[in-house]
Amino acid sequence: MHEVVKDYYGKQLKSTDDLKTSACCDTSNVADWLKPHLRKIHPDVLSRYYGCGLVCPQQLEGCRILDLGCGTGRDIYLLAQLVGPTGSVVGVDMTSEQLDIAKKHQAFHSEAFGFDNVTLLQGYIEKLDELGLEPASFDIIISNCVVNLSPDKNAVLEGVYGLLKEGGEFYFSDVYVNRRIPKSLQNDPILYGECLAGALYWNDFLTLSKQAGFQDPRLVEDRPLAITDPALVNRLERLRFFSATYRLFKLGQLETDCEDYGQAVIYKGSIRECPTYFNLDKHHRIETGRIFPVCGNTWRMLQHTRFSKHFEFIGNFDHHYGIFEGCGSTLPFNDEQKNTAMTMRDSPCC
Repeated sequence: MHEVVKDYYGKQLKSTDDLKTSACCDTSNVADWLKPHLRKIHPDVLSRYYGCGLVCPQQLEGCRILDLGCGTGRDIYLLAQLVGPTGSVVGVDMTSEQLDIAKKHQAFHSEAFGFDNVTLLQGYIEKLDELGLEPASFDIIISNCVVNLSPDKNAVLEGVYGLLKEGGEFYFSDVYVNRRIPKSLQNDPILYGECLAGALYWNDFLTLSKQAGFQDPRLVEDRPLAITDPALVNRLERLRFFSATYRLFKLGQLETDCEDYGQAVIYKGSIRECPTYFNLDKHHRIETGRIFPVCGNTWRMLQHTRFSKHFEFIGNFDHHYGIFEGCGSTLPFNDEQKNTAMTMRDSPCC
């Protein structure tokens, strides 16, 4: 499928407007603190953005970041500003036409930022070991609607795990589906290029992540995707697609489930972009100054990563109280279509 993807993104798509789904983010929904940075990015780069989410976690200054499937470079040039002159960003993509655009505007961005901290490489995200990158050398690895395009997702996740430092994270947006996609649709070039045919069934993704070493994947945010092409709607039948952002921490002591040790944290409000609360994930909105009970895994995600100095930690691992209340394994995404159907079915007739 590599050649299909190269053709679709290198030759078929000319701008974001050519896509047949609502995968690409509306810039009006971008966080206010990111908008000034987006305005510094060249219009040619912005017009060829094919991502499905935002991959800019907080507290990036000085970090070393790898972008898988960097395309024309929107996320790279956004992150380059956030890591600053003491950090660096490496972008990898297999499509020469997109990389050419990113390289064409590299000097423009270095002049706009006042520094040049970007490196661009051509290669495959399933073969990260062939790019000469030092193992365990990245603080953060990102990708934006790219893993679904890979024919070997196991290799991608294993490669990411090997390149991350202990305490580093894979923070990425991608497309997922509510059930496994029929084989009759998996090799369709249009569906594949639109990030649909290669989308992982969400529970298979969790399994693959754990097999690669990421024991507790955390869902940050999600939204249902609208298929805007009528011809595609009829073919996809009962499949429901979601754009979702996950963060996967490389922490050797994480457990497979959320275990309760009676611990808590207090957020200091000291991350510049998050003065009143910090969102670790979809279920952990931690208010500044308030004692917030956490499971052992969340404790480690905060204490043994770049976030440690921004929290006070209460408790230890001396006493175990079982599974943390509220943990489960059902569909994690907000499904507006399903919720509407349930409301109609469960409502009394008039």
